[in-house]
Amino acid sequence: MNVVDSSAWLEYFADGPNAAEFARPIEATRSLLVPTLSLFEVFRRVAEQRDEDDALRAIAVMEQGRVVDLDRATAVAAARLSLELRIAMADGIMLATAQRHSAMFWTQDADFEGVPGVRYFAHHSRRGGSDSP
Repeated sequence: MNVVDSSAWLEYFADGPNAAEFARPIEATRSLLVPTLSLFEVFRRVAEQRDEDDALRAIAVMEQGRVVDLDRATAVAAARLSLELRIAMADGIMLATAQRHSAMFWTQDADFEGVPGVRYFAHHSRRGGSDSP
């Protein structure tokens, strides 16, 4: 099973430097878990930078995986991870979701470098341009 961080989804949709790395778990939809938080973050960012139609198309791709709601146990696990690793709420929720489902967590967020159960790929900005989609 795989959980793909929002930053990795955005990299994939923008065909950024790490897109090929994230294509592997994203396109393996049978083993893809999508936290509802990812739907929120990706929709918001794509709608902000492009438009709502593009954001809805992105969500449709994401929903090819199994969408996972945030439950009480995952919320508590996320809070513990946030304290232990000194990471933001959203990061804790994403990692806790992966851990609770025995899934690999794919990201380019440097906060996760060296964390067990995480496939981290350093984010590379495009020369002369924005690093966002």
